[in-house]
Amino acid sequence: MATPVVTKTAWKLQEIVAHASNVSSLVLGKGSGRLLATGGDDCRVNLWSINKPNCIMSLTGHTSPVESVRLNTPEELIVAGSQSGSIRVWDLEAAKILRTLMGHKANICSLDFHPYGEFVASGSQDTNIKLWDIRRKGCVFRYRGHSQAVRCLRFSPDGKWLASAADDHTVKLWDLTAGKMMSEFPGHTGPVNVVEFHPNEYLLASGSSDRTIRFWDLEKFQVVSCIEGEPGPVRSVLFNPDGCCLYSGCQDSLRVYGWEPERCFDVVLVNWGKVADLAICNNQLIGVAFSQSNVSSYVVDLTRVTRTGTVAQDPVQDSQPLAQQPPLPSVPLRRIYERPGTACSKPQRVKQNSESERRSPSSEDEREERESRAEIQNAEDYNEIFQPKNSISRTPPRRSEPFPAPPEDDTATAKEAAKPSPAMDTQFPVPNVATSTPAPKAEPAIIPATRNEPIGLKASDFLPAVKVSQQTELVDEDAMSQIRKGHDTMCVVLTSRHKNLDTVRAVWTTGDIKTSVDSAVAISDLSVVVDLLNIVNQKASLWKLDLCTTVLPQIEKLLQSKYESYVQTGCTSLKLILQRFLPLITDILAAPPSVGVDISREERLHKCRLCYKQLKSISGLVKSKSGLSGRHGSAFRELHLLMASLD
Repeated sequence: MATPVVTKTAWKLQEIVAHASNVSSLVLGKGSGRLLATGGDDCRVNLWSINKPNCIMSLTGHTSPVESVRLNTPEELIVAGSQSGSIRVWDLEAAKILRTLMGHKANICSLDFHPYGEFVASGSQDTNIKLWDIRRKGCVFRYRGHSQAVRCLRFSPDGKWLASAADDHTVKLWDLTAGKMMSEFPGHTGPVNVVEFHPNEYLLASGSSDRTIRFWDLEKFQVVSCIEGEPGPVRSVLFNPDGCCLYSGCQDSLRVYGWEPERCFDVVLVNWGKVADLAICNNQLIGVAFSQSNVSSYVVDLTRVTRTGTVAQDPVQDSQPLAQQPPLPSVPLRRIYERPGTACSKPQRVKQNSESERRSPSSEDEREERESRAEIQNAEDYNEIFQPKNSISRTPPRRSEPFPAPPEDDTATAKEAAKPSPAMDTQFPVPNVATSTPAPKAEPAIIPATRNEPIGLKASDFLPAVKVSQQTELVDEDAMSQIRKGHDTMCVVLTSRHKNLDTVRAVWTTGDIKTSVDSAVAISDLSVVVDLLNIVNQKASLWKLDLCTTVLPQIEKLLQSKYESYVQTGCTSLKLILQRFLPLITDILAAPPSVGVDISREERLHKCRLCYKQLKSISGLVKSKSGLSGRHGSAFRELHLLMASLD
């Protein structure tokens, strides 16, 4: 078999001094491939734009070296874990601390954001794995099973599983809905440094210090193949976005592998030393490596890399190539993740204008605010990347240009790669120039909870019409009559609502929560139900099983409302019911029938059946809305995961 010619397809992009002391961790933003975060022994987290020399933002607050950092996919949040075991989460758009999470007893070795819900997983030297709810500032669950430090954590693309790799030579798979370990994958003879889920299929890859990469079938829970003979410990792997191959960042080289059967498609020489992280953007692979206080970034042109076909000769080691193998099948060999998705590759964020929605005010939060700062060191780059006043148009843009190849490379090929393809122009057509007559502004499908102007109202409607031909002077009486138009109707509505709330409050003071909720439901005014649920949601102990039977039909109406505040209240109430009562409902329904007559048990069984029927009805609605983008989609996807046991 002829040995393929290995052309120069990689080049060094830049080298920066990232910290005043040694760099201890770094990560690339996977959403754009253009944002870099570094953690240092100086207890700081610095953010950089790839191929730009200046630091965008410096985050302070940790009191010990930052051992692990991670960006979420939209690149709006960053989490950093320190040597002391503390974890801090920053909101990059607001440029402020969001949460401080305490609980680990040793340094943080690994972090990962949940793909949909606002959760963070952390692995520590204390061998524990913790799942955190960053909105409620608490640990949701603790997973125990490893005997040594947990080096890597990854959520599955559908958000139902968590894979962990540790120094005890094992990979473990955890079921988040059941809160227990699904399987353990032994086989490595050295510490496991990295794990990565296939983007589509039930497949997991793990890389170890024993210089092997193993592929695991997540249906049969067994090894698919094992690639041996890596030139050094495997620290970074990444699947191609379409799942056709796996990239392995080796010592001074990039290797491209297939797994059924195992083979090496290509080897690219890259003098990056020990690469720390990989990302893909614009058909280019970005790799970053660090040494002491310096961070270097490299680019590999994937259009010149073989990703399928026959095996390649290893130019680093003079080893014999593997035998030629047939190409990969076009049909997946195993199950594909069932996950909510949208047409966009990145969910759009609904801006949270309310300060109380970002964090609950407390003296502890104020102390965190004082101790943790986000110092914007380059305002121009910060505004370009994060645009805190514009939550829809985010940069780095989806259509950012590829990094240009250096002059010694084939400039013609580089120019061709930089040109937008006809398919891309078709996918994002250039809009026509607008005419002088503006199009009518449609009323939004979801009315935001926080807005600057009334929905469906115009200021001109409250002023008398003035004819151009007759420029009459505006009379005060006419203006007041127009302004007061509809005022009486609004007063009647508000008076009626106040009367209804007084009725509910009178029942509430008797201490009978169930009767007060029944009275609110009988009024047939969702605004009263929302006001009451906002109070009940603040104290979870008020919830009882018989209260759920009354509230669940109202929650279904709230989830279908056009008002954002109604939907948020419905999601919060439904989440409380699922967390507190769904295990109880399923256990009671699955229990065998009792012997004899037990009236209280029969009543409880009747309530459970009624709640189960209502939850099944709501689950279809939640599933249909889980594909939404922004905050709504995130809440519905989280509810969909909690309701998985109903399917």
